Amino acid sequence: MTKSAKVGSVICDELITAANQDHNILALTSDSRGSASLTPFATQLPDQLVEMGIAEQNSVTVGAGLAHSGKRPFIFSPAAFLTMRSIEQVKVDVTYSDTNVKLIGISGGNSYSVLGNTHHSLQDLAITRALPNLEVYMPADEYQTRGLMQYLAKSDHPAYVRIGKQALPDIYENQQQAFRGPGKANIVMDNGNDVALVAAGETVQIAVRTARKLAEQGVQAKVIDLVSVKPLDRALLNQVADQVNLITTIEEHSIYGGLGSAVAEALAIRGDTRVDIAGFPDEPAIAGTQAEVFAHYGLDEAHLTKRIMANLNQ
Repeated sequence: MTKSAKVGSVICDELITAANQDHNILALTSDSRGSASLTPFATQLPDQLVEMGIAEQNSVTVGAGLAHSGKRPFIFSPAAFLTMRSIEQVKVDVTYSDTNVKLIGISGGNSYSVLGNTHHSLQDLAITRALPNLEVYMPADEYQTRGLMQYLAKSDHPAYVRIGKQALPDIYENQQQAFRGPGKANIVMDNGNDVALVAAGETVQIAVRTARKLAEQGVQAKVIDLVSVKPLDRALLNQVADQVNLITTIEEHSIYGGLGSAVAEALAIRGDTRVDIAGFPDEPAIAGTQAEVFAHYGLDEAHLTKRIMANLNQ
């Protein structure tokens, strides 16, 4: 039976294991240990947790200083604040000097839903993937999160990881299949060559459900889990573009600058690939539960199926 797991809890579990083996690994929080699911880490390894309070900019700068002192900091903060309020510190203190800081953006996208636009991070991919030296990831299930965290615990490269709040069902059967390293995407479903659905993070499960609904309509779909938004798996994207009539990207992000833009940029030089970007429009997002908001913007499987069918029939 497919199980579900909260990505934040999985990250904490893997970080405890890594930090027990390497005492240079530290967790920094900005009054967010509870929402980041880091309470077990704080209980078991209190000397390796630094509580910065509600001071995200300081967290990034202090984390960079610790990294220059030989530590391996993981900074946890709501994605909206980590990639907006702290962006100059990320740019100058982390990416400019290629400093080994891992930025974990919790409650990303529309996760905070009813708290409104101050807490939404629907532009974070546009910002982070434009910064040099910064890897950008969005894990889709427990196996992928474990593989990603084990890589990050050993990696010397700065990275941004965006996670949400949902408990995610398994997409994969094992870690090796789920995370194959930076710049590697995965084909998680391959029913045929009518359309490819490209997603990352929490929208991978939406893409899978949409592919199943399309199959009921006689439409053969592939599902691509991008996971590594930067570096991008251009080879796999070009392989898929050789096979399908349409690529539809599905993201919990603005239609500008995010996953869809990354795919379109990678494939634009071909001149033969139709890319349709499904995401949040250029407006402040409405308030509501995540399910309500996704349905409003056509990001649920029912609306996406209709959209794809209409595009294929053009």
